[in-house]
Amino acid sequence: EVQLVESGGGLVQAGGSLRLSCAASGFTPDDYAIGWIRQAPGKEREGVLCVDNNDGTTWYADSVKGRFTISSDNAKNTVYLQMNNLRPEDTGIYYCAADFLPGTCLKMVFGSWGQGTQVTVSS
Repeated sequence: EVQLVESGGGLVQAGGSLRLSCAASGFTPDDYAIGWIRQAPGKEREGVLCVDNNDGTTWYADSVKGRFTISSDNAKNTVYLQMNNLRPEDTGIYYCAADFLPGTCLKMVFGSWGQGTQVTVSS
């Protein structure tokens, strides 16, 4: 069974940094596409970043380019979202998600989701 557990959210001032973790079990992230999706209060979910380890595709939302990066620790089966220079508009619940189907990062459609972690950026 594929499971994803996010952690690392919290309250940070604008300009600060956070690193979110997504611990994966039941699969190897190297074989999947991993995405980070966020949902701000009162808004729909939006894709933030996606990396497809099957074909090397990486996609970033324009709003986070140059500020957010994704990395992984294969020994820990964990994927990280490093968020720098945070802005109040980055506030929301951040979810990590995974899927093994080709083209996942193009469609941003995932079959497995974590429970989310709250990120709040104060101005």
